[in-house]
Formats: sequence, structure tokens, C-alpha cells
Amino acid sequence: MDKIKPLFTATATATGGRNGRTEASDGLVAANLSVPKEMGGPGKPGTSTPEHLFAAGYAACYGGAIDFVGKQHKKDASKAKVTCAVSIGPREGGGFGLAVKMRVEDASLPQAELEALAKEAHEKICPYSHATRGNVDVQFEIAGAR
Repeated sequence: MDKIKPLFTATATATGGRNGRTEASDGLVAANLSVPKEMGGPGKPGTSTPEHLFAAGYAACYGGAIDFVGKQHKKDASKAKVTCAVSIGPREGGGFGLAVKMRVEDASLPQAELEALAKEAHEKICPYSHATRGNVDVQFEIAGAR
């Protein structure tokens, strides 16, 4: 496992698990949680899930990684739109697991260039990609200019 030198630490506390509430220590992120109906829960309106929070974080982080890589290659990827879909379901080995589908769109960049930036961001930069590698199936769909 790679060691890091922390530059920033975010802290959040959850109470009540998937049917409770989670909030960052600074109050900037807060969500009431509910198990979705698809998982046998009440699916309360106006509530979130850990998968929503993970998808939002991964999309934002990965978008930043693409922008970072773009700048290294003197390309403008600052407007890349990243949509992250996080699914949860039973694992073959028991318990539950996650699967991720990532869609990257930027019509201002040629398809091949966007694919190369997206690959480098995933393989070398994004900490969410590093954390999921070998643990979570992450699939990509890239839509650049054709």
C-alpha cells in the first residue's frame, strides 16, 4: 500500500447507518439517508444513499484529474463532463459490492485525445481510481469530437 503525505483531510460522521444521517465536520456536506426500495428499504423522498455520495465524489475527483492531465499535455479539458453511476449488489463471494460506470463527454476534444487523457487520469492521477483498482469494476464510456 502506498503511503501518502496528507494535504487535506475531510471528516464525516454517520449516525444510523443507511437509514440515518451523515454530515461533514465542517457542515458543508450533509445528507439524510434511506435504503432505496430496490434494496428492500423505505426509499424515503428527499434522502440519499452512500452510493449517491460516492458517485458525486468520484465524478468530481475524476473530472479534476482529467483537467490536470489535460493541462500537462497543453489541452483544455476543463469542461469535460463526467457522469459516474455507482451500483450496489450482492457479491458472488458473499456480502455486497460496487460497480462503477463512468461517462466522460467533451465535444471540444477529438475522441482519441479525450480517450488518452481519460486513461492517464484513471491510471496515474485520480485517487478514487487508485482506491477502486482491483476492488471495483470500473467501466468507461468516452464521448469526444468525432
